[in-house]
Amino acid sequence: MKQKLTLLLSFMVLATFAFAQKDKGSCNKRKLIGIHLNSIDVNSPKTWKDNSAPKALAGFKEQDLGFSLSYWQTVAKHLDFSAKTTMMFHNYAAIDRNTYSTNYNQVGFEVEPSLNAYAFNDESLFNAFLTVGVGAGVYSNKFGAYVPTGVGMTANLSNNSYFILQAQYRFTLTKDVMRDNLFYSLGIAQSLAKEKPKVVVPPPPPPVVDRDNDGVLDKDDKCPDVAGLAKYQGCPIPDTDGDGLNDEQDKCPTVAGTAKYQGCPVPDTDGDGINDEQDKCPTEKGLARYQGCPIPDTDKDGVNDEEDKCPAVAGPASNQGCPEIEKAVIEKVNFAAKSIQFQTGSAKLLPASNKSLNELAALLLADNTLKIEIDGHTDNTGSADRNRELSQTRAMAVKEYLAGKGIDRSRMNAMGFGPDKPLADNKTAAGRAKNRRTELVVSNH
Repeated sequence: MKQKLTLLLSFMVLATFAFAQKDKGSCNKRKLIGIHLNSIDVNSPKTWKDNSAPKALAGFKEQDLGFSLSYWQTVAKHLDFSAKTTMMFHNYAAIDRNTYSTNYNQVGFEVEPSLNAYAFNDESLFNAFLTVGVGAGVYSNKFGAYVPTGVGMTANLSNNSYFILQAQYRFTLTKDVMRDNLFYSLGIAQSLAKEKPKVVVPPPPPPVVDRDNDGVLDKDDKCPDVAGLAKYQGCPIPDTDGDGLNDEQDKCPTVAGTAKYQGCPVPDTDGDGINDEQDKCPTEKGLARYQGCPIPDTDKDGVNDEEDKCPAVAGPASNQGCPEIEKAVIEKVNFAAKSIQFQTGSAKLLPASNKSLNELAALLLADNTLKIEIDGHTDNTGSADRNRELSQTRAMAVKEYLAGKGIDRSRMNAMGFGPDKPLADNKTAAGRAKNRRTELVVSNH
């Protein structure tokens, strides 16, 4: 397959050299409108990637057809820009996506901008070019994208008409919508502009001593066609920074500015990168998201709002800007935790736990800023996974008990750690007893 493509490219380049002409006339290939007949081959790229399949191009009967409208415009010497809108008739669902479809008349709509690099100029009778671009389309109600690369040839039928032949390999960017494919196009394009006559250059004017009448002779004038000043060698007063104010009026001649500030940029008094006209706090460094002002501290507790967990209530930085919880509240929570008891090997709360949990619920109802972390722990007796599961279900049992007393679940977090965080040595009965526990941690953030 690579040999065939190389042979094709070589033939096109040789043909271009053989038929290239100069002085054929004026260059008219500036803006063209074209129409093209297309065919698409999705089978050959698939067989090329399959090492067990023979490498061959699919026949014309195995390809699907479509047509395109195109626009071509020369953007530089030997370089054109082109844009195509294409309609192809192809069973994308069944052939490309390996899904069941009996509709053999599916339609794909594509838009493809490309750049085309030519070997010769537009006066050549035949000309070869390389193409690369991007493409996108809708294929049976699915959006797809691809990268087209390929070769082509133009034949200059007249100064205003072109015959265009193209062959592309299109790399898909959306493999679930369409496959890589070979794309062939045969078309004709017509120039939108009338043929321009050759420009006849008039003879040079007789020598003028001072063409711009600025008092500086042309032999000494660096700007002989623009009136200027002698101190600038016949040129106008310069505007070095291009801000519309000449250097003699510009207080900042090397930095673009505005007339309002005599040619200098809008000042930034506090040096925070936000100019004074946009800065709500021009004398105090700040951030753009606060319009040049510092990060606010709404509750004036010394912790800015972005770091303050309680931005509307003053509190110390040690508690992330939230008020410190009273020692008596913490002691009541710790006492409640020590009073929680479960049936052995079970997550069922014993009645002895009810009083302390009821007091804890009342405490939480009285202060809705408080949140509670419920941590379950076990000793290392038995399976570690079983112990983690048991500690989790026990922590959830406490959470559900408190929820039943009216505490919003969003204020509580239950977590089981099993034997992973022992307080004492599990080798003794006393140590294991300490490790079987429920911990309650209260916070207000």
